[in-house]
Amino acid sequence: MRIRALAAASAVLASGAVLLTAPAGHAAPARVAPCTQGELTVRAAAVAAERTVVRFSVTNRGGRACTVERVPVISFGGLDGAALPVPDGGSGTYRIGARETAYGAVRTIGDPADPEARRADSVYVADASGRWGGVFSAGRLGTGTRVLVWEPVTTWWQPSSAAADQAIGLG
Repeated sequence: MRIRALAAASAVLASGAVLLTAPAGHAAPARVAPCTQGELTVRAAAVAAERTVVRFSVTNRGGRACTVERVPVISFGGLDGAALPVPDGGSGTYRIGARETAYGAVRTIGDPADPEARRADSVYVADASGRWGGVFSAGRLGTGTRVLVWEPVTTWWQPSSAAADQAIGLG
């Protein structure tokens, strides 16, 4: 299966080999503290018309701005590896204001008929540092009994669900 191992994804994120700029107003200044599990609510659901795409979000319920890793880690229950970020890039953080939400999307498979497709029973959405996350069963996501997976790609955090859709190639 051609998906990046979680350890490799973490190493790439930590290396900071290429630092790309986040959208204006969302690059996190160094003085903003990382978000904690208790401050965040993670949600995920498949796109009704495109079940190979899962939208996810994280809401900062706290009273202060905080940061998450710029690229979320999206992994699949029972399978090794994580979705590759689009665009590929280095480490960094994304600032989420108090009571604001950041959005992302993952395309789990390009062609559902691909004979090399793997099947997972859940999707895990998390911060690369492992500070927080959520596990979503295939049934809860709306993908049926399994999530089809092959060469998955995920967005960086985005300021809107429309921006996440555009980054993953929807609409």
